[in-house]
Amino acid sequence: MHILLIGGTGNISSEVALLLHQQGHTITTVTTGKRPVPKTYHAIHLDRNDSVAFKQQLGAVRPDVAIDFFAFVPEHLKTCHETFKGAITQFIFISSAAVYEKPHRRFPITENTPRSNPFWSYAQDKIACEKYLESVHSPEFPVTIVRPSHTFGNQWIPSPINSNDFTIARRILDGRPVILHDNGESLWTLTAASDFAAGLAGLAGNVKALGEAFHITSDEALTWNQIYRLIGDALGKEAIIEYIPSEILAREYPESYGMLFGDKKEHGVFDNQKIKRFVPGFECRKGIKLAIEESIGWFLTEPSRQAIDVQDDKLIDRLITTWRRSNTSISLK
Repeated sequence: MHILLIGGTGNISSEVALLLHQQGHTITTVTTGKRPVPKTYHAIHLDRNDSVAFKQQLGAVRPDVAIDFFAFVPEHLKTCHETFKGAITQFIFISSAAVYEKPHRRFPITENTPRSNPFWSYAQDKIACEKYLESVHSPEFPVTIVRPSHTFGNQWIPSPINSNDFTIARRILDGRPVILHDNGESLWTLTAASDFAAGLAGLAGNVKALGEAFHITSDEALTWNQIYRLIGDALGKEAIIEYIPSEILAREYPESYGMLFGDKKEHGVFDNQKIKRFVPGFECRKGIKLAIEESIGWFLTEPSRQAIDVQDDKLIDRLITTWRRSNTSISLK
């Protein structure tokens, strides 16, 4: 098949493109041009928000399947509908498991869990995207919706808020504290991008998946304390953790409100029976421990990869300082 990936060089999409190419499919990626594209793919550099250029350039591509990793609002998908209607056999939208209702009422989360997230605009926009696609799904524009949760690979070290680069690792190596929300005991599912890719590849061109929605995650859920223990083990140094209540983090750093209350403060435990039914033999094989070791190893093998985000580093210091001062103030009263 000829598969068009809107994206294709990111954290998840690069693994998906690689696997689909290895399976013998022809790959075209649509990117901003900021990251290199393998020479074995056809690359189109495009501004996603330029709907005129989008329709002009992609209308002539004529793929069998289009996978959109980079749609965040319904307007993006309306452009896709106008561009691809009647021209493709499947449109796969990469949504998010953040669409599921918060707070959760029951576990594990299934695809039948209601969609509602009053805490996070990102999730609300993804819900609106899904509802739009459901309204236009037809034989001329057959839709499959896929919801990743916290998925990572090389170049990505998991953290509850912000930093996905080497910032957290550097702080651990330097013996400086890192932050976890509340007591670090909320359960969380991390998924290796290569494992997610195997599930998604099984849906591409799968006629049984048309009109369906799936999440694709690991079956392994760990506490954030356990996750940071694994990160420390991979670095060879135990993480020093500062526990700060989610309410305090959201007050002092408002940008974290949605990420915490609309996502990582909640337990994230998923039932993956549906994807396993539609893609026989699928399972996440890598596991969180190995995925973290591979990610840390990628950074450690090349010093130039170990750059930190200075602003995030300062933010962590500020949040910890503010929290410690407030605790001292309370204890003195």
